[in-house]
Amino acid sequence: MLIDWFTVGAQALNFIILVWLLKRFLYKPILNAVDAREKRIAAELADADAKKAEAQKESDDYQHKNEEFDRQRAALLRKATDEAKAERQRLLDDARKAADALSAKRQEALQSEVQNLNQAIRRRTQHEVFAIARKALTDLATASLEERMTEAFIRRVRKIDGKVKEGIAAGLKAASGPAVVRSAFDLPEVQRAAIQAALNETFSAEVPVRFETAPDLISGIEFTTNGQKIAWSIADYLASLEKGVGELLKERDKPEAKAESKPEPKVTTKTKAKTAFKPEQPEPETKRL
Repeated sequence: MLIDWFTVGAQALNFIILVWLLKRFLYKPILNAVDAREKRIAAELADADAKKAEAQKESDDYQHKNEEFDRQRAALLRKATDEAKAERQRLLDDARKAADALSAKRQEALQSEVQNLNQAIRRRTQHEVFAIARKALTDLATASLEERMTEAFIRRVRKIDGKVKEGIAAGLKAASGPAVVRSAFDLPEVQRAAIQAALNETFSAEVPVRFETAPDLISGIEFTTNGQKIAWSIADYLASLEKGVGELLKERDKPEAKAESKPEPKVTTKTKAKTAFKPEQPEPETKRL
């Protein structure tokens, strides 16, 4: 078989041209397209990785923000709780103080009422005792109660001596005005003269005297000059009686307070009551009333 080299060469040339044409117009654009696509895919993958990293970073930031928010919320909650407790304690303290103040006011009011009641009872008792004494003395003697009190006051004036007498005498000399004799009743001229004579005799001088009526003395006579005083009054006896009654009430309150724990025997209580009720003894010159 004969080989046609011209044909072989022409075919070879055609093949080479075909390969060059394929490479030039087909294969190279395909490779360029493939390279471009690979680059695009690589860029997209890189962009995806960047976005993924950014998303991860944002997720971490969000997580940190959530944790910080939780911490702040816990801190605010603790602060609000502490402030609420402090405010509650303050309100409780204010309420307690207000209650204590109200209790103190009520206690003061009760004490004032008790004091007013005691004063009213004391005044009523003094007036009643005075009335009873006046009636009894009027029934048993011919002299009036005022005369008896004047006599008792004169005896007291005449019996003063020592430093008391010296002090009153000095007060009379230093006084810029007359001495004052106050009485619970309006003294008749005879009794005023008797008191004036007793004062002049006791201090060996003419004592200037101004007589005044003072019902608050509750049946008594009082001589005052420059801060010095000589006095006689039924109020002294009533004060002693009041003191004894007060001690009696205190002694009676003690067993009542201890009744649940250790009650006292009835005999002992009566003994204490009798002892506390005993009034102080008056001076000798006033025993007649």
